[in-house]
Amino acid sequence: MWGLVPLFWPLLKPAGAVEILAHRMVWSLVFVGAALLVVRRWAWVRELLRQPRKLGLIAIAAAVITVNWGLYIWAVNSGHVVEASLGYFINPLVTIALGVLLLKERLRRVQWAAVGIGFAAVLVLTVGYGQPPWISLCLAFSFAAYGLVKKKVNLGGVESLAAETAIQFLPALAYLLWLSARGGSTFASEGPGHAALLAAAGIVTALPLVCFGAAAIRVPLSTIGLLQYMTPVFQFLLGVLYFDEAMPPERWAGFALVWLALTLLTLDAWRSARRPKSAISAPSTTMTTGTVSAVRKAESVASGPEPDPADARP
Repeated sequence: MWGLVPLFWPLLKPAGAVEILAHRMVWSLVFVGAALLVVRRWAWVRELLRQPRKLGLIAIAAAVITVNWGLYIWAVNSGHVVEASLGYFINPLVTIALGVLLLKERLRRVQWAAVGIGFAAVLVLTVGYGQPPWISLCLAFSFAAYGLVKKKVNLGGVESLAAETAIQFLPALAYLLWLSARGGSTFASEGPGHAALLAAAGIVTALPLVCFGAAAIRVPLSTIGLLQYMTPVFQFLLGVLYFDEAMPPERWAGFALVWLALTLLTLDAWRSARRPKSAISAPSTTMTTGTVSAVRKAESVASGPEPDPADARP
């Protein structure tokens, strides 16, 4: 579902990216709120309201993921699917860099090599695009920053998404009401089918997260990590084969370097997972296209809350 989501956002035209983003926020809260009503899981709300620091972190996470979601929707609907997929290919490398710079984590030699190759890939792609791949870099850094904040929040996946969309809800609803008042809204003017598709943005956001939470209980983390590479792979293939975006040789070279870096990370993580824990001297980094937070959270899912949406793909 995460890999095929570029097929969904164009269906919402003629709505613009900001209107789509606002509907995504509003309807995500509706969908997640309904799910929480069904399972009757509300005790966390009272506890959260007594922790101003955690509330502040959730507000920051909501702001960062708003940037990520909005940019991704705009990129897909503006013909930059390949560049958007690159952002989620290089996200693990950015996560590693943030871990070193901000959390003082130590890397193994293979991880340093992967980061160096990733940096070389950005240089090659800069030459290919004639400028830095800003869309990819903004998506990668915003998603990595989101994961860094989520690492500190330590809240279950559905609960966290509910809290973030609750913060997003009023500004998003206010924007939609303002847009409707000035006659710029497409929700009512384009027919019931278009309105239903806009409302479905909430399901498109929340349903993959619910499936991820269910899978994390049943599937080994090494398998989940490899499966999550399918997301940017599908997005890349859609960009090249379906949306027919250009891929000159220098872009192929840049992507090849990124894939080489990810291969090194995957092999290193696989080797580390096979060693006894006492033999691992440095913290391992995630081999998923999400963040360190998502995998660490998933490791405890069997005995605790569901994974947080640090891996909630665009």
